[in-house]
Amino acid sequence: MPNPLLQAWDTPHQLPPFDLIRPEHFAPALEQLMAEHLQAVEAIAKQANPASFANTAEALEAAALPLQRVSLVFHNLCSSHSSPALQAAERSLAPKLAAHHGTIYLNQKLFARLDALMRQASELELSEEQRRLLQRLHLDFLMAGACLQGEARREFAACVEELAMLSARFGQNLLADEAEYALQLRDEAELAGLPPSLRNAMAEAARQRRLEGYVATLARSSAIAFLTHSSRADLREAIWRAWTTRGARPARDNRPPLQRILQLRQQQARLLGYANYADYALCDRMAGTPQAVYQLLEQAWEPAKALFARKKQQLQTMARKLGLDEDIAPWDWRYLAEKVRLEHYALDDAEVKPYFSLANMQAAMFDVAGRLFGLSFDERSDLPRYHPDVRGWEVRRHGQLIGVFLSDNFARPGKKGGAWMSVYRAQSLHGGVSLPIVVNNTNFAKGDPTLLSFDDVRTLFHEFGHGLHGLLSHVNYPRLSGTRVPRDYVELPSQLMENWALVPEVLEKHALHVETGAVIPPALVAKILAAQNFQQGYATVRYAISALLDMELHQQADGIDDADAFQAEVCRRYGLPPEAGLAHSLAHFSHLFNGGYAAGYYVYLWAEVLEAEAFSVFEQRGDAFDPELADSLYRHIYSAGNARDPQRSLQAFCGHAPKAGPMLRKRGLIQKIG
Repeated sequence: MPNPLLQAWDTPHQLPPFDLIRPEHFAPALEQLMAEHLQAVEAIAKQANPASFANTAEALEAAALPLQRVSLVFHNLCSSHSSPALQAAERSLAPKLAAHHGTIYLNQKLFARLDALMRQASELELSEEQRRLLQRLHLDFLMAGACLQGEARREFAACVEELAMLSARFGQNLLADEAEYALQLRDEAELAGLPPSLRNAMAEAARQRRLEGYVATLARSSAIAFLTHSSRADLREAIWRAWTTRGARPARDNRPPLQRILQLRQQQARLLGYANYADYALCDRMAGTPQAVYQLLEQAWEPAKALFARKKQQLQTMARKLGLDEDIAPWDWRYLAEKVRLEHYALDDAEVKPYFSLANMQAAMFDVAGRLFGLSFDERSDLPRYHPDVRGWEVRRHGQLIGVFLSDNFARPGKKGGAWMSVYRAQSLHGGVSLPIVVNNTNFAKGDPTLLSFDDVRTLFHEFGHGLHGLLSHVNYPRLSGTRVPRDYVELPSQLMENWALVPEVLEKHALHVETGAVIPPALVAKILAAQNFQQGYATVRYAISALLDMELHQQADGIDDADAFQAEVCRRYGLPPEAGLAHSLAHFSHLFNGGYAAGYYVYLWAEVLEAEAFSVFEQRGDAFDPELADSLYRHIYSAGNARDPQRSLQAFCGHAPKAGPMLRKRGLIQKIG
């Protein structure tokens, strides 16, 4: 039977034929496509004609597409619908794919052509986007070691290959730990404090695992909800310890591989002339240097600790009311915070969640996209799917088809934790229109119906912001398409979209009680708004220490010898309050070791500075759907991709360079003025 990965896909919009694809198809398909890609690249490198933009830069883009088509399917399924057979294929193929790309970047003749083009760029008649593509390709090659010679080239290539293998191992260990754990509860005493929506979700999790009763899992939505509501301190501690020790269990210990990853990254940086990996990674970011990152984090760190300390006093008072005389433990914080929130803001998740069903919130985000950008979403049940949970829509802008949107919203075994956006196909125009196929992944606990906390709603809108960045992209070249922008800019479109989740018009239309259909009361909305900053001290401290840990880690010129000792020392030096706990222990910090955010976890706060400035433009206009601003947002932010310098794009929309003040005020870390 022919390998479906190597055939033309006769499916709606050429989506992958998931029903025909098997794990054993990937190795032969990818190995054949890698060989064909190398042949095409070698032909570009050896051609007799002098280098031109068309025969070198554009030719490189075109040559990569067949391999990219299949590798995107492979990587997406490894994250969203894995299996032992697929994991085995990933372990085998990850280093081969890394070595393949390394071979291309280290092709001396090919780089010589790109380098020659770059040196004559000012003399060539290139558009702004063509000049940008040439710059990005040239920098890609430089950062991948193209200027290295002899033994240094071989050493760099070996680092790349080993890093790919270790990253895959890190991710698989974490996936296995998350899938394996199940806290099984059977009697009413063990369910004390848990609201009906969480009990329903836990019952569904038990059914999925063929267990009796109820199951709390390590899916984020399940674990956080349990820590927030369970009256049983012993069970909260059990979940917290399981959550915080992911990736550090003896059978699948991520600490040795992460320590080796760090050594290899520092080795790469030294080979390229950088003092450490942080300097290397930041050379292609808006921040530019570690010092700029520290400057931002330091503006938030001490105010966040001060706010945390004030909130801790409230929680200690609540603990005494509840008869808890011992010091607050990390697994107590969310539980006590919920009690304080109920008392001070009269805001209960059990009261809020019925107004935020998943179905209504998806309708809300589609409505926002329609009003801002003229988008419509038409669901098609006949689109190929890799799992029954997946839903798919054709997306049109002002009536014209622009892409396909897939959503995969529920936690399950074989799917990694967290939330993310990816593509099965990137948008491009050169050589024929390529419509994007975008997928949003979240890990909500499935219910009947599925009800969301407001944090879940923000997550849904956040990932949809990434999705819109991919869907609205309108550029010529895949290398510049959608989310392929600097790491500290890519979170701007996603974090910006979160603001529309609280726009009054959106809530009045879509925040409808799941049973009665009643509109969310204005008083309840006011409580949500008033409570927004309640946990900001806790959230900012936990985020900032993770970002600081990341930066400290990637400035260690010789790596680290003991992951636990290193993170403990960083927490001690910065004065992390013990009650806060680490949001990301190194052994499960997948952003750094399996997610592309090494020396880059700070980007969420950096992008929040950009986002606060950008949304303030709408606030100053007094209309969250102002047509003129929406059109400017489309042109400068969501459709531009990396076709021009992101700093220029942002200033074109905002009218000035962003400052940290609006972000700090929004988080409640400095007082609002006026």
